Amino acid sequence: MADNKHILIIGGGYGGIEAAKRLAKTFKKDTHVTITLIDKRPYHTLMTELHEVAGHRVEGDSVRVPYAKIFGGSKVQVVLDTIESIDFTKQEARSKSAVYTYDYLVLGTGAEPDFFGIPGIKENALTLWSYEDAVRIRHHIESTFEQAVAIQDPALRRKMLTFVVAGAGFTGIEMAGELLEWRDVMCAKWLVSPEEVRIVVVEALPTILPMLEEDLRKKVERYLQKKKVEVLTQTPIVGADAGLVKLQNGSTIETATFIWTCGVQGSQFGGALALEKGKRNRIQVTPEMNAPQYPNVFLTGDMVWFLENEKPLPQVVETALQTADVVAHNIAAAIKGGETKQFKSNYHGFMVSVGSKYGVSNAGGIKLSGFFAIAMKHLVNLHYLFGVAGINQCWEYLKHEFLNMDSGRSILRGFGAYKTRGYWILPLRLWLGLMWVMEGVNKIGEGWLAWSSGSKSWWMFSPGVIQAGVTKAAETLQNGAAEAVSAASEAATEGAAAATQAVAEAVSAASDAGTWDAAGTAATQAAEQTAKAFGKIWDLSKPIFDVNGPVATWFRTTLMDGIAAHIPFQIFQLMVVLTEIAIGLALMGGLFTWLAAAASIAMCIVFTLSGMFAWDQVWFVFAAFLMLGGAGRAFGLDCWVVPFFKRSGGTGFPLYSATICIWTIRAAKPRPKNKYPLDVVFF
Repeated sequence: MADNKHILIIGGGYGGIEAAKRLAKTFKKDTHVTITLIDKRPYHTLMTELHEVAGHRVEGDSVRVPYAKIFGGSKVQVVLDTIESIDFTKQEARSKSAVYTYDYLVLGTGAEPDFFGIPGIKENALTLWSYEDAVRIRHHIESTFEQAVAIQDPALRRKMLTFVVAGAGFTGIEMAGELLEWRDVMCAKWLVSPEEVRIVVVEALPTILPMLEEDLRKKVERYLQKKKVEVLTQTPIVGADAGLVKLQNGSTIETATFIWTCGVQGSQFGGALALEKGKRNRIQVTPEMNAPQYPNVFLTGDMVWFLENEKPLPQVVETALQTADVVAHNIAAAIKGGETKQFKSNYHGFMVSVGSKYGVSNAGGIKLSGFFAIAMKHLVNLHYLFGVAGINQCWEYLKHEFLNMDSGRSILRGFGAYKTRGYWILPLRLWLGLMWVMEGVNKIGEGWLAWSSGSKSWWMFSPGVIQAGVTKAAETLQNGAAEAVSAASEAATEGAAAATQAVAEAVSAASDAGTWDAAGTAATQAAEQTAKAFGKIWDLSKPIFDVNGPVATWFRTTLMDGIAAHIPFQIFQLMVVLTEIAIGLALMGGLFTWLAAAASIAMCIVFTLSGMFAWDQVWFVFAAFLMLGGAGRAFGLDCWVVPFFKRSGGTGFPLYSATICIWTIRAAKPRPKNKYPLDVVFF
């Protein structure tokens, strides 16, 4: 392809992100195609989870995914700007300070709340359609509770503690669910009786959640009633004033918190464009998801107006993702050639959460409720996040939803969320550090740095393998020493067996001679019977892998003989000593503790594969995992070092990498009177 093509995507919602990622994958190696995504924020917002931030179940970062994570390493260029107008004839998008040209344009500017022209709603209601909206609701509710506890007037206090949610669709019911859970937390904090708090859901339709089946709707209704949430159906709202919601039946609800979730329309930006409109400010598209009058202009997500089976596409996440798939396919077909694709929906179902512990879902024809429905929703979110930003973002999600939950508001309640204070780990950290330091110091005393006396680490390699730098004379001595050690090991084993037999015979003779009294004899007999009945089930002193077994042999011949043997023994032994001392000092000082603990875990794995690690030493791995949790920030230098590297924007990464490379080389001293050539008792 000779001509350069520029694809411009405006809007970083679900549709814009999906289109950008698919196009980036399609044209990954094509230097003639450039892709630019423009958004006014540096992050993608998980719109379906905004209610969790508004209800203070999770922190704000849980619903924001930075574009740096999403498009890191890809060819998508992200520009932070606000587009104000588009000239479709000149193929230009304009902001206040820049002009962006394009060959293909993707519009994904989303939607915004629709107030249906009802007087007073826009001025007096809180909306839930952006990250800023969610934070505003959260702060408002916190402030409302704080003010209400000091109010003695019963009528005013009741008004302050009345929360009205307009709309019983997905967003409204999920917001009500967060409120009823947060109610209990706030009441405990401010010593308010939950009976004083009133949560009201107002819906103009005869039923809640009209997109769900009747049996699932009934389950949600029963749950809300059980939690004392008032649900008013067939009750249209006709107006609102400050602190007052007006209903069609003539009644009113006095409230200090009025949240509007009754519907959305296309964004004002989309409505102002010179494109053919459908209803509610949404833009008409063809089955190929492009504008009828401009074939190179494509649309995705909530701003699309398209009738399928005489019904407009629902403004849900799956619509955004599936329209984006069609858009990416057809742009690729226009550039590379090929058949276009028409939109055909394939919805997998719907799910709604009512707080953190209850929900209903119908996904893939499988109806679930309660714990399993919420678990399904978490799995769907993880699947989406993995596709968007990888495993790191999934881990962030799990931390926000489960591990960092301090009020038990998850399906696991508080299980797994409790955190151990760093000062309790301090003694263990200091002890581990001391053991590492002494291990290195002991090696110095054994002559590991006295290179004139020859190699001290020869026993770490297979028989006949000579380390680099070893002289011919030393090689002869080394081979002889290996034979002597082997013979001594066998002799020691035989001697130990003979000694054991002699002790047994002596005990038997003493018993026959009557030198023990009756009580001692009875105790001995009881002990013998117990030993016969309860023998040693698991000998924890044995290595995990046999030193002469296939695993240890493979590891020794592959890593040690194949790689380490080519390193001059002087350098190898120096690295071992310095590494052990460095790990110890790092742990004792709480400096780069995470790296020291990671190196310890890696070394334990090396020892295990080498046949040098016994079952009763596996605890050290778990202790090292404990160190990974920021142990060095409590009474350690990491208290200042870690924040420094975070502020430096990652400039310390080369130092981290170099440290890891050095610390992953580990050795130990010989065990002269044991058949295992390395000493594993060093913790």
